[in-house]
Amino acid sequence: MKRALLENWALFAAMMMLMVANGLLATLLTIRGAGLGFSDLTISLMQGAYPLGALIGTIVAPRLIEKVGHIRAFSALASLVSIAAIIHLLTGDPFSWSAMRFLGGFCYPGLYVISESWLNAKSDNKIRGQVLSVYLVIQLAGPAVGTAMVGLPDPSGNLLFALVSILISLSIVPLLLSNIRAPEYEAPERMPVPKLMKVSPMAVIGIVLMSFAVAAWYISLPLYALRQGFTNAQAGGALVVALIAGAVLQYPMGWLSDRMDRRLVVIGLALAGIVGAVWLAVDMRPSVVTWGFALVAAATLPAYGILVAHANDQLRSAQIVPASGTMVFLLNLGLLGGTLIGPNMISLLDGRGLQVLLAVTCGAVVVWGVTRRIQEDAPEDTVDMQAMGVIGAAHGGVMQAEAWAEAAEEAEEQAAD
Repeated sequence: MKRALLENWALFAAMMMLMVANGLLATLLTIRGAGLGFSDLTISLMQGAYPLGALIGTIVAPRLIEKVGHIRAFSALASLVSIAAIIHLLTGDPFSWSAMRFLGGFCYPGLYVISESWLNAKSDNKIRGQVLSVYLVIQLAGPAVGTAMVGLPDPSGNLLFALVSILISLSIVPLLLSNIRAPEYEAPERMPVPKLMKVSPMAVIGIVLMSFAVAAWYISLPLYALRQGFTNAQAGGALVVALIAGAVLQYPMGWLSDRMDRRLVVIGLALAGIVGAVWLAVDMRPSVVTWGFALVAAATLPAYGILVAHANDQLRSAQIVPASGTMVFLLNLGLLGGTLIGPNMISLLDGRGLQVLLAVTCGAVVVWGVTRRIQEDAPEDTVDMQAMGVIGAAHGGVMQAEAWAEAAEEAEEQAAD
Protein backbone atom coordinates (compact mmCIF):
# COMPACT_ATOMS: atom_id res chain seq x y z
CA MET A 1 0.00 0.00 0.00
CA LYS A 2 2.84 2.39 0.82
CA ARG A 3 4.33 1.86 -2.62
CA ALA A 4 0.98 2.48 -4.29
CA LEU A 5 0.54 5.74 -2.41
CA LEU A 6 4.05 6.97 -3.19
CA GLU A 7 3.87 6.13 -6.89
CA ASN A 8 0.38 7.53 -7.47
CA TRP A 9 -0.01 10.30 -4.91
CA ALA A 10 -0.22 13.03 -7.55
CA LEU A 11 -3.14 11.43 -9.35
CA PHE A 12 -4.85 10.52 -6.09
CA ALA A 13 -4.57 14.19 -5.13
CA ALA A 14 -6.03 15.23 -8.50
CA MET A 15 -9.02 12.92 -8.12
CA MET A 16 -9.58 14.00 -4.51
CA MET A 17 -9.70 17.63 -5.63
CA LEU A 18 -12.20 16.78 -8.36
CA MET A 19 -14.46 14.85 -5.99
CA VAL A 20 -14.30 17.47 -3.22
CA ALA A 21 -15.15 20.18 -5.75
CA ASN A 22 -18.06 18.16 -7.13
CA GLY A 23 -19.53 17.47 -3.70
CA LEU A 24 -19.09 21.07 -2.57
CA LEU A 25 -20.66 22.56 -5.68
CA ALA A 26 -23.67 20.21 -5.73
CA THR A 27 -24.61 21.03 -2.13
CA LEU A 28 -23.70 24.71 -2.40
CA LEU A 29 -26.00 25.26 -5.37
CA THR A 30 -28.99 23.76 -3.57
CA ILE A 31 -28.45 25.87 -0.43
CA ARG A 32 -27.59 29.09 -2.29
CA GLY A 33 -30.46 28.56 -4.70
CA ALA A 34 -32.88 28.35 -1.80
CA GLY A 35 -31.35 31.52 -0.36
CA LEU A 36 -31.88 33.32 -3.67
CA GLY A 37 -35.54 32.41 -3.62
CA PHE A 38 -35.47 29.60 -6.19
CA SER A 39 -38.55 27.40 -5.94
CA ASP A 40 -38.29 23.65 -5.36
CA LEU A 41 -39.13 23.10 -9.03
CA THR A 42 -36.44 25.53 -10.15
CA ILE A 43 -33.80 23.88 -7.96
CA SER A 44 -34.76 20.42 -9.19
CA LEU A 45 -34.58 21.50 -12.84
CA MET A 46 -31.25 23.23 -12.27
CA GLN A 47 -29.72 20.24 -10.47
CA GLY A 48 -31.28 17.86 -12.99
CA ALA A 49 -29.16 19.43 -15.70
CA TYR A 50 -26.11 17.64 -14.25
CA PRO A 51 -27.26 14.02 -14.82
CA LEU A 52 -28.76 15.12 -18.12
CA GLY A 53 -25.33 16.34 -19.19
CA ALA A 54 -23.77 13.15 -17.84
CA LEU A 55 -26.11 11.06 -20.00
CA ILE A 56 -24.55 12.70 -23.04
CA GLY A 57 -21.06 12.87 -21.55
CA THR A 58 -20.88 9.13 -20.96
CA ILE A 59 -21.33 8.66 -24.72
CA VAL A 60 -19.28 11.58 -26.09
CA ALA A 61 -16.38 11.84 -23.62
CA PRO A 62 -14.78 8.44 -24.36
CA ARG A 63 -14.76 9.24 -28.07
CA LEU A 64 -13.24 12.66 -27.35
CA ILE A 65 -10.41 10.96 -25.45
CA GLU A 66 -9.89 8.57 -28.33
CA LYS A 67 -9.71 11.47 -30.80
CA VAL A 68 -7.43 14.02 -29.05
CA GLY A 69 -5.70 11.99 -26.33
CA HIS A 70 -5.78 11.91 -22.53
CA ILE A 71 -3.85 15.07 -21.70
CA ARG A 72 -5.66 17.42 -24.08
CA ALA A 73 -9.05 15.99 -23.21
CA PHE A 74 -8.43 16.21 -19.45
CA SER A 75 -7.14 19.78 -19.68
CA ALA A 76 -10.05 20.91 -21.84
CA LEU A 77 -12.72 19.23 -19.72
CA ALA A 78 -11.26 20.44 -16.40
CA SER A 79 -10.97 23.98 -17.75
CA LEU A 80 -14.61 23.96 -18.81
CA VAL A 81 -15.76 22.73 -15.38
CA SER A 82 -13.63 25.39 -13.69
CA ILE A 83 -15.20 28.07 -15.90
CA ALA A 84 -18.66 26.73 -15.04
CA ALA A 85 -17.95 27.17 -11.32
CA ILE A 86 -16.90 30.80 -11.89
CA ILE A 87 -20.04 31.52 -13.92
CA HIS A 88 -22.11 30.24 -10.99
CA LEU A 89 -20.33 32.89 -8.95
CA LEU A 90 -20.87 35.71 -11.43
CA THR A 91 -24.56 35.04 -12.06
CA GLY A 92 -27.57 34.32 -9.91
CA ASP A 93 -30.27 33.22 -12.31
CA PRO A 94 -31.50 29.64 -12.74
CA PHE A 95 -30.95 29.60 -16.52
CA SER A 96 -27.20 30.17 -16.42
CA TRP A 97 -26.84 27.88 -13.40
CA SER A 98 -28.71 25.13 -15.25
CA ALA A 99 -26.51 25.54 -18.31
CA MET A 100 -23.38 25.30 -16.18
CA ARG A 101 -24.67 22.23 -14.33
CA PHE A 102 -25.28 20.62 -17.72
CA LEU A 103 -21.72 21.49 -18.75
CA GLY A 104 -20.32 20.02 -15.52
CA GLY A 105 -22.30 16.83 -15.98
CA PHE A 106 -21.02 16.54 -19.54
CA CYS A 107 -17.37 16.97 -18.53
CA TYR A 108 -17.02 14.89 -15.39
CA PRO A 109 -17.40 11.41 -17.00
CA GLY A 110 -14.39 12.14 -19.21
CA LEU A 111 -12.34 13.33 -16.23
CA TYR A 112 -13.14 10.11 -14.37
CA VAL A 113 -12.24 7.83 -17.26
CA ILE A 114 -8.94 9.64 -17.90
CA SER A 115 -7.91 9.56 -14.24
CA GLU A 116 -8.79 5.88 -13.87
CA SER A 117 -6.99 4.82 -17.03
CA TRP A 118 -3.96 6.89 -16.05
CA LEU A 119 -3.82 5.24 -12.63
CA ASN A 120 -4.01 1.87 -14.32
CA ALA A 121 -1.13 2.75 -16.64
CA LYS A 122 1.03 3.77 -13.68
CA SER A 123 0.37 0.53 -11.79
CA ASP A 124 1.82 -2.91 -12.38
CA ASN A 125 -0.26 -6.02 -11.78
CA LYS A 126 1.08 -6.57 -8.26
CA ILE A 127 -0.30 -3.31 -6.86
CA ARG A 128 -3.23 -2.64 -9.19
CA GLY A 129 -5.75 -3.90 -6.64
CA GLN A 130 -4.31 -1.62 -3.97
CA VAL A 131 -4.38 1.37 -6.32
CA LEU A 132 -8.03 0.85 -7.24
CA SER A 133 -8.97 0.35 -3.58
CA VAL A 134 -7.44 3.73 -2.65
CA TYR A 135 -9.16 5.30 -5.65
CA LEU A 136 -12.55 3.98 -4.52
CA VAL A 137 -11.99 5.34 -1.00
CA ILE A 138 -11.38 8.76 -2.57
CA GLN A 139 -14.59 8.39 -4.57
CA LEU A 140 -16.46 7.88 -1.31
CA ALA A 141 -14.65 10.40 0.89
CA GLY A 142 -14.27 13.32 -1.54
CA PRO A 143 -17.95 14.28 -1.83
CA ALA A 144 -18.38 14.05 1.96
CA VAL A 145 -15.44 16.41 2.50
CA GLY A 146 -16.80 18.82 -0.11
CA THR A 147 -20.26 18.81 1.44
CA ALA A 148 -18.77 19.53 4.88
CA MET A 149 -17.03 22.60 3.46
CA VAL A 150 -20.42 24.24 2.85
CA GLY A 151 -20.28 25.30 6.50
CA LEU A 152 -17.07 27.30 6.08
CA PRO A 153 -17.40 31.05 6.81
CA ASP A 154 -18.10 32.94 3.59
CA PRO A 155 -19.12 36.53 4.40
CA SER A 156 -18.88 37.69 0.79
CA GLY A 157 -20.70 34.69 -0.64
CA ASN A 158 -17.91 34.28 -3.21
CA LEU A 159 -15.31 32.19 -1.41
CA LEU A 160 -16.83 28.74 -1.83
CA PHE A 161 -17.56 29.11 -5.56
CA ALA A 162 -14.01 30.36 -6.07
CA LEU A 163 -12.71 27.42 -4.03
CA VAL A 164 -14.52 24.98 -6.35
CA SER A 165 -12.87 26.58 -9.38
CA ILE A 166 -9.44 26.55 -7.71
CA LEU A 167 -9.70 22.86 -6.80
CA ILE A 168 -10.70 21.87 -10.32
CA SER A 169 -7.94 23.99 -11.89
CA LEU A 170 -5.34 22.50 -9.54
CA SER A 171 -6.42 18.99 -10.47
CA ILE A 172 -4.95 19.55 -13.94
CA VAL A 173 -1.43 20.08 -12.57
CA PRO A 174 -0.55 16.52 -11.43
CA LEU A 175 -1.58 15.00 -14.75
CA LEU A 176 0.33 17.57 -16.81
CA LEU A 177 3.48 17.08 -14.72
CA SER A 178 3.32 13.29 -14.86
CA ASN A 179 6.29 11.82 -16.75
CA ILE A 180 4.51 8.68 -17.86
CA ARG A 181 3.36 8.19 -21.42
CA ALA A 182 -0.39 8.30 -21.92
CA PRO A 183 -1.98 4.87 -22.36
CA GLU A 184 -3.69 3.87 -25.56
CA TYR A 185 -7.43 4.29 -25.38
CA GLU A 186 -10.22 2.73 -27.40
CA ALA A 187 -13.83 3.64 -26.72
CA PRO A 188 -15.68 0.56 -25.46
CA GLU A 189 -18.40 -1.06 -27.49
CA ARG A 190 -21.98 -0.38 -26.50
CA MET A 191 -24.42 -2.89 -25.06
CA PRO A 192 -27.96 -1.55 -25.60
CA VAL A 193 -30.35 -1.44 -22.66
CA PRO A 194 -32.74 -4.02 -24.21
CA LYS A 195 -29.88 -6.52 -24.54
CA LEU A 196 -28.75 -5.96 -20.95
CA MET A 197 -32.38 -6.24 -19.83
CA LYS A 198 -32.50 -9.75 -21.26
CA VAL A 199 -29.31 -10.69 -19.42
CA SER A 200 -30.12 -9.10 -16.04
CA PRO A 201 -33.57 -7.56 -15.55
CA MET A 202 -32.85 -7.14 -11.84
CA ALA A 203 -29.82 -4.97 -12.52
CA VAL A 204 -31.51 -2.75 -15.12
CA ILE A 205 -34.66 -1.97 -13.13
CA GLY A 206 -32.85 -1.96 -9.78
CA ILE A 207 -30.20 0.53 -10.90
CA VAL A 208 -32.78 2.99 -12.23
CA LEU A 209 -34.95 2.79 -9.11
CA MET A 210 -32.18 2.94 -6.52
CA SER A 211 -30.31 5.75 -8.27
CA PHE A 212 -33.65 7.58 -8.47
CA ALA A 213 -33.94 7.25 -4.68
CA VAL A 214 -30.34 8.38 -4.12
CA ALA A 215 -30.80 11.54 -6.19
CA ALA A 216 -34.15 12.27 -4.53
CA TRP A 217 -32.74 12.36 -1.00
CA TYR A 218 -29.32 13.75 -1.94
CA ILE A 219 -30.67 16.88 -3.62
CA SER A 220 -33.65 17.25 -1.28
CA LEU A 221 -31.95 16.73 2.10
CA PRO A 222 -30.42 20.24 2.38
CA LEU A 223 -33.75 21.84 1.42
CA TYR A 224 -35.68 19.63 3.83
CA ALA A 225 -33.24 20.39 6.64
CA LEU A 226 -33.41 24.15 6.02
CA ARG A 227 -37.19 24.01 6.33
CA GLN A 228 -36.80 22.21 9.64
CA GLY A 229 -34.87 25.20 10.96
CA PHE A 230 -31.33 24.01 10.26
CA THR A 231 -28.61 26.53 9.44
CA ASN A 232 -26.62 26.15 6.21
CA ALA A 233 -23.80 24.47 8.12
CA GLN A 234 -26.19 22.12 9.92
CA ALA A 235 -27.93 21.20 6.66
CA GLY A 236 -24.57 20.41 5.09
CA GLY A 237 -23.60 18.44 8.19
CA ALA A 238 -26.74 16.29 7.92
CA LEU A 239 -25.83 15.49 4.33
CA VAL A 240 -22.25 14.63 5.35
CA VAL A 241 -23.55 12.17 7.96
CA ALA A 242 -25.76 10.55 5.32
CA LEU A 243 -22.88 10.23 2.86
CA ILE A 244 -20.61 8.73 5.50
CA ALA A 245 -23.30 6.23 6.50
CA GLY A 246 -23.64 5.13 2.88
CA ALA A 247 -19.88 4.93 2.42
CA VAL A 248 -19.33 2.85 5.58
CA LEU A 249 -21.92 0.29 4.46
CA GLN A 250 -20.43 -0.13 0.96
CA TYR A 251 -17.84 -2.78 1.78
CA PRO A 252 -19.79 -4.79 4.40
CA MET A 253 -22.75 -5.07 2.03
CA GLY A 254 -20.43 -5.99 -0.82
CA TRP A 255 -18.77 -8.66 1.33
CA LEU A 256 -22.19 -10.05 2.23
CA SER A 257 -23.35 -10.04 -1.39
CA ASP A 258 -20.29 -12.08 -2.40
CA ARG A 259 -21.49 -14.87 -0.08
CA MET A 260 -25.19 -15.10 -0.89
CA ASP A 261 -27.75 -14.24 -3.56
CA ARG A 262 -27.06 -10.57 -4.25
CA ARG A 263 -30.75 -9.96 -4.86
CA LEU A 264 -31.47 -10.82 -1.24
CA VAL A 265 -29.00 -8.17 -0.13
CA VAL A 266 -30.64 -5.57 -2.40
CA ILE A 267 -34.07 -6.57 -1.09
CA GLY A 268 -32.81 -6.21 2.48
CA LEU A 269 -31.35 -2.78 1.74
CA ALA A 270 -34.60 -1.66 0.12
CA LEU A 271 -36.55 -2.82 3.20
CA ALA A 272 -34.19 -0.78 5.37
CA GLY A 273 -34.85 2.19 3.08
CA ILE A 274 -38.60 1.78 3.67
CA VAL A 275 -38.01 1.74 7.43
CA GLY A 276 -35.95 4.94 7.23
CA ALA A 277 -38.53 6.71 5.06
CA VAL A 278 -41.43 5.68 7.32
CA TRP A 279 -39.45 6.81 10.38
CA LEU A 280 -38.94 10.23 8.80
CA ALA A 281 -42.64 10.45 7.92
CA VAL A 282 -43.91 9.43 11.37
CA ASP A 283 -41.44 11.41 13.47
CA MET A 284 -40.77 14.78 11.86
CA ARG A 285 -38.77 16.29 14.70
CA PRO A 286 -35.55 18.04 13.55
CA SER A 287 -33.51 15.67 15.74
CA VAL A 288 -34.65 12.75 13.58
CA VAL A 289 -33.73 14.32 10.22
CA THR A 290 -30.01 13.52 10.36
CA TRP A 291 -30.31 9.92 11.51
CA GLY A 292 -33.38 9.09 9.45
CA PHE A 293 -31.70 10.20 6.24
CA ALA A 294 -28.50 8.43 7.33
CA LEU A 295 -30.49 5.18 7.39
CA VAL A 296 -31.97 5.91 3.96
CA ALA A 297 -28.48 6.67 2.60
CA ALA A 298 -27.01 3.50 4.10
CA ALA A 299 -29.81 1.55 2.43
CA THR A 300 -29.62 3.09 -1.04
CA LEU A 301 -26.00 4.03 -1.74
CA PRO A 302 -24.46 0.52 -1.66
CA ALA A 303 -27.13 -0.92 -3.96
CA TYR A 304 -25.55 0.20 -7.25
CA GLY A 305 -22.30 -1.68 -6.74
CA ILE A 306 -24.18 -4.83 -5.76
CA LEU A 307 -26.47 -4.60 -8.79
CA VAL A 308 -23.48 -4.07 -11.09
CA ALA A 309 -21.84 -7.17 -9.61
CA HIS A 310 -25.08 -9.12 -10.05
CA ALA A 311 -25.14 -8.16 -13.74
CA ASN A 312 -21.46 -9.04 -14.17
CA ASP A 313 -22.14 -12.48 -12.66
CA GLN A 314 -24.20 -13.22 -15.76
CA LEU A 315 -22.01 -11.55 -18.41
CA ARG A 316 -19.15 -12.97 -20.43
CA SER A 317 -15.81 -11.26 -19.82
CA ALA A 318 -15.96 -9.56 -23.22
CA GLN A 319 -19.35 -8.03 -22.33
CA ILE A 320 -18.36 -6.45 -19.00
CA VAL A 321 -16.82 -3.24 -20.35
CA PRO A 322 -19.64 -2.35 -22.79
CA ALA A 323 -22.21 -3.32 -20.17
CA SER A 324 -20.57 -1.02 -17.63
CA GLY A 325 -21.19 1.93 -19.96
CA THR A 326 -24.85 0.99 -20.24
CA MET A 327 -25.18 0.70 -16.48
CA VAL A 328 -23.61 4.14 -16.03
CA PHE A 329 -26.21 5.42 -18.49
CA LEU A 330 -28.99 3.79 -16.43
CA LEU A 331 -27.50 5.26 -13.27
CA ASN A 332 -27.64 8.78 -14.67
CA LEU A 333 -31.14 8.17 -16.02
CA GLY A 334 -32.30 7.36 -12.48
CA LEU A 335 -30.37 10.29 -11.04
CA LEU A 336 -32.07 12.61 -13.52
CA GLY A 337 -35.52 11.42 -12.52
CA GLY A 338 -34.81 11.62 -8.79
CA THR A 339 -33.31 15.10 -9.10
CA LEU A 340 -36.31 16.42 -11.01
CA ILE A 341 -38.98 14.88 -8.79
CA GLY A 342 -37.46 14.64 -5.29
CA PRO A 343 -37.30 18.33 -4.27
CA ASN A 344 -40.81 18.97 -5.57
CA MET A 345 -42.23 16.34 -3.21
CA ILE A 346 -40.99 18.01 0.00
CA SER A 347 -44.02 20.25 0.52
CA LEU A 348 -46.65 17.68 -0.54
CA LEU A 349 -48.70 15.45 1.77
CA ASP A 350 -48.28 17.75 4.75
CA GLY A 351 -44.51 17.74 4.41
CA ARG A 352 -44.26 13.97 3.99
CA GLY A 353 -44.16 13.78 0.20
CA LEU A 354 -40.43 13.04 -0.05
CA GLN A 355 -40.65 10.29 2.56
CA VAL A 356 -43.56 8.67 0.72
CA LEU A 357 -41.65 8.87 -2.57
CA LEU A 358 -38.63 7.13 -1.02
CA ALA A 359 -40.78 4.45 0.61
CA VAL A 360 -42.64 3.72 -2.64
CA THR A 361 -39.42 3.57 -4.67
CA CYS A 362 -37.75 1.19 -2.21
CA GLY A 363 -40.97 -0.84 -2.09
CA ALA A 364 -40.88 -1.22 -5.87
CA VAL A 365 -37.32 -2.58 -5.58
CA VAL A 366 -38.48 -5.12 -2.99
CA VAL A 367 -41.35 -6.29 -5.22
CA TRP A 368 -39.13 -6.51 -8.29
CA GLY A 369 -36.37 -8.33 -6.40
CA VAL A 370 -38.75 -10.91 -4.96
CA THR A 371 -40.35 -11.41 -8.38
CA ARG A 372 -37.00 -11.96 -10.08
CA ARG A 373 -35.84 -14.37 -7.37
CA ILE A 374 -38.99 -16.44 -7.83
CA GLN A 375 -38.58 -16.48 -11.59
CA GLU A 376 -34.85 -17.20 -11.77
CA ASP A 377 -32.17 -18.75 -9.56
CA ALA A 378 -28.97 -16.89 -8.68
CA PRO A 379 -25.92 -17.59 -10.90
CA GLU A 380 -23.59 -20.24 -9.50
CA ASP A 381 -20.33 -18.41 -10.23
CA THR A 382 -20.01 -14.84 -9.00
CA VAL A 383 -17.41 -12.10 -9.31
CA ASP A 384 -16.23 -9.83 -6.51
CA MET A 385 -18.34 -6.74 -5.87
CA GLN A 386 -16.69 -3.31 -6.11
CA ALA A 387 -17.77 -0.27 -4.14
CA MET A 388 -18.81 2.70 -6.21
CA GLY A 389 -18.82 6.43 -5.70
CA VAL A 390 -21.72 8.47 -4.47
CA ILE A 391 -22.53 11.32 -6.86
CA GLY A 392 -23.02 9.63 -10.16
CA ALA A 393 -19.47 8.44 -9.78
CA ALA A 394 -19.97 4.90 -10.73
CA HIS A 395 -17.71 4.92 -13.67
CA GLY A 396 -16.95 2.66 -16.59
CA GLY A 397 -13.32 3.67 -16.26
CA VAL A 398 -12.74 1.12 -13.50
CA MET A 399 -14.05 -1.63 -15.72
CA GLN A 400 -12.02 -0.24 -18.60
CA ALA A 401 -8.89 -0.30 -16.44
CA GLU A 402 -9.49 -3.92 -15.56
CA ALA A 403 -9.96 -4.76 -19.24
CA TRP A 404 -6.59 -3.16 -20.03
CA ALA A 405 -5.00 -5.16 -17.20
CA GLU A 406 -6.37 -8.39 -18.65
CA ALA A 407 -5.13 -7.44 -22.12
CA ALA A 408 -1.68 -6.63 -20.73
CA GLU A 409 -1.49 -9.98 -18.98
CA GLU A 410 -2.51 -11.81 -22.18
CA ALA A 411 0.17 -9.91 -24.13
CA GLU A 412 2.81 -10.83 -21.55
CA GLU A 413 1.81 -14.49 -21.76
CA GLN A 414 1.99 -14.44 -25.55
CA ALA A 415 5.41 -12.77 -25.44
CA ALA A 416 6.66 -15.39 -23.01
CA ASP A 417 5.51 -18.16 -25.33
